[in-house]
Amino acid sequence: MDTKLINIGLGNIINAEKVIAIVASGSAPAKRLVQDARAVSGSSLIDATAGRRCRSVIVMDSGQIVLSSLLPETIARRVNGNIDDLGKDDEDEA
Repeated sequence: MDTKLINIGLGNIINAEKVIAIVASGSAPAKRLVQDARAVSGSSLIDATAGRRCRSVIVMDSGQIVLSSLLPETIARRVNGNIDDLGKDDEDEA
């Protein structure tokens, strides 16, 4: 079985088969989710923004929360295999 990996920006890659949800970081539930994960010592919060503005919160089936600087729509296109989008990162969407 081949594992499908997707680029979530800035050279960071996740396993697409483990993604449960991709939500905009501005929504109240997403903000609460990130805030709660930051508050817990040893939590499974992975910040893949490299200091840039967080635009997406990715929930993994393992309970890990991954922050990305890409828009949720961009990540969703990559999960669905849109090859035209693979070379673009957050700077192209600003």
